[in-house]
Formats: sequence, C-alpha cells, structure tokens
Amino acid sequence: MPATERAVELAVAAARAAADLKADEIIALDVSEQLVLTDVFLIASGTNERQVGSIVDAIEESLHKLGSKPLRREGKSEGRWVLIDFGDVVVHVQHADDRVYYALERLWKDCPVIPLPDDIRDGDGAVQ
Repeated sequence: MPATERAVELAVAAARAAADLKADEIIALDVSEQLVLTDVFLIASGTNERQVGSIVDAIEESLHKLGSKPLRREGKSEGRWVLIDFGDVVVHVQHADDRVYYALERLWKDCPVIPLPDDIRDGDGAVQ
C-alpha cells in the first residue's frame, strides 16, 4: 500500500519549507511498504548547524499550520542530524557532511521516490 495522501501532503509542505531556507538535496521516499510506523521519509541537507536548525524550525512551523505536531524530535541541540517524527512522515535534516557519510538514500534505495513539485528546488536551484 503506497503512502497516504495526507503523508504526501505533509512531505510536500515540509519539503517546501526546507527549500525556502535553501536546503540541499531534498528527497521524499515512500517507505510504507518497508515500515509499519511511517509512510514517508523526507531527507534534506544544510551546510552548517545553524542552517540545519533553521530548516527544522521552518518545517515544524509549516506542518503545525496543517495541524500536525511532532511526536518526537531528536538531535536538534547538536544541529548535525535532526530527526522529526510527525507520525505519517519522518523528516531527517542532516548536515551535508553527515548526509554523505550516512547515505540514507542508499540504505532505502529500494523505496520509491515521491515526486516533489517543480517549485521545490534545492539551494543550487536544481529541481528535485
């Protein structure tokens, strides 16, 4: 069963909030077939700890406006890899160096990519 419409809606809103703060390499993966606990992983990168924190704040604010509150958040004080669990969507905002090292996309390569709208661009201006 693919990700729910609500999960995709939240992922797109989170991706848009991240893109507004120049997040890099934004990708949404449909993990619903692999995991029981969530439907979508959204992964984005920041170039430094401050940007990672700002992206996290923007995502939380954006999803709060859609009526979704985080169930838990981990890693914000370090600003290297922040995980925000919204239930249907789990957001990973990583420092660019950690993103390369942990390579979540490679770990979840069997999961389909959820297409994001053309207006969601990474910090380099490339369409995701």
